[in-house]
Amino acid sequence: MAYRNKTYVCFDADNDIRFYRLMQAWKENESITFNFHNAHEINNLNDGSSEETIKRKLRERLQNTKVLIVLIGDNTKNLYKYVRWEIEWAVEEGIPIIAVNLNKRIQMDDNRCPPILKDKLAVHIAYTQRSIDFVLKNWPVHHDLILTNSDWKGPYFLRKFVYINLGYQIINTV
Repeated sequence: MAYRNKTYVCFDADNDIRFYRLMQAWKENESITFNFHNAHEINNLNDGSSEETIKRKLRERLQNTKVLIVLIGDNTKNLYKYVRWEIEWAVEEGIPIIAVNLNKRIQMDDNRCPPILKDKLAVHIAYTQRSIDFVLKNWPVHHDLILTNSDWKGPYFLRKFVYINLGYQIINTV
């Protein structure tokens, strides 16, 4: 088995790639405290590759994954070929999942969340640099403690005071 130290970011590549690119920019910006070991750097995917080839390369990335981030946008719940497959793989392997709402909702967004994720142990957070950084640092251990000490199922989320402590003003949670 490969050493798992990577963060795999799963998203709608047609519509939400700018949010992934912004995460990469946060990582590269020396004045921002944000870091992750990007699983997408493991191998290259070429346009026009077969589904079998793509999934083989994605599997290689996932086998090195410590945590899965799912960027949840308008269309994410409808993506089955790769996004659902990636989520299924993470669930089966017990990989901690961070569901990041691109609309900045601080709890699970029932209208956008992929159905496969709705009843799984995953932390649902707002798309902000500090909340993603906080959860990347804390969720994997917390996830493992929950799995070890309880039979918790379903969504998990950060309390409002965590966002406030991270410097955000919570106006509306709906």
